[in-house]
Amino acid sequence: MGEHHVYVLRCADDSLYTGYTTDVARRVAEHDAGEGAKYTRGRTPVELVYTESFESRSAAMSREYEIKQLSRPQKRRLVDD
Repeated sequence: MGEHHVYVLRCADDSLYTGYTTDVARRVAEHDAGEGAKYTRGRTPVELVYTESFESRSAAMSREYEIKQLSRPQKRRLVDD
């Protein structure tokens, strides 16, 4: 399993947030505490709904970009599968 992760959170307003981290549990806790991304502040609590792991940072960042380019229905299908 890789050390670099892409994750998707479902925010309290039912929106989805995609991010990159090397420690998923720590990052989700930061988002929940209002210390994460500006987008997730005020949208707590957040729920981790999807993760992918990669061996390299560049592969994870590329995948994060791909997920961020998906439409909302495409993201819903990704996290619901």
